[in-house]
Parts: sequence; C-alpha cells; structure tokens
Amino acid sequence: MQLRHVRSGAGSVTLASSVDIADSLVSQTRGLMFRRSVPDEYALVFQFDRAKKRDIHMLFVFVPLDVVWLVDGVVQRVERLRPWLGFKREQADTIIELPAGAADNVEVGDRLVLET
Repeated sequence: MQLRHVRSGAGSVTLASSVDIADSLVSQTRGLMFRRSVPDEYALVFQFDRAKKRDIHMLFVFVPLDVVWLVDGVVQRVERLRPWLGFKREQADTIIELPAGAADNVEVGDRLVLET
C-alpha cells in the first residue's frame, strides 16, 4: 500500500510507500508513541466512520511528525507537531502521521489517496 499526494494540474507523487492502518482501539491510542525514529517512506493512517473534530497529541512521541487531517480525501489541515508538546484538533474522517518534512508540499485542498 502507498500514499499518493495529488495536486490539481501537477500530477501526483508518492508520500509514503510503507503504510500502516491504525484499525484497532489499541493501535489508534498508541499511534507512534514510544518510537525513537520513523522511516522516511512511512505513514500511519487513522480512518474513521465519519468526519468530526479529531485531535492528535504528541505525549510520549519522541520525534517530530507531519500530521494531515482529511475529509473525503481532501486535506483540511497540515501541521508539523513537536515531540512531547504538540497538540492540534481539526475536522477529519482520516488522519495521517508522517515523518517531519514528508508533507512539506501538501496544502489545504490537495488530495491524498491510499493505493494498494
């Protein structure tokens, strides 16, 4: 599975070639906590049944992350969160955590697509 960034009129680019889905309460609660590093080509995806305000905290996360909030595949917010101190909230039905810098070119209104 891979994560593709699609920009209007600019084609698409692979953001992550190694994607995990946090599909259980335990995996969603843990997220990337306690990891000392995250590979450059990695993404962790949280998928939910419906869009609502969803938050991400960085407690016990040791590395900076780029976090993207999506509704129906469309980017609502992109934030770089600092280890231990970061906290943000936004409307989303999907949240994606990436290594810091991976979402540098992702903007509100872009599309992110999971491909098998």
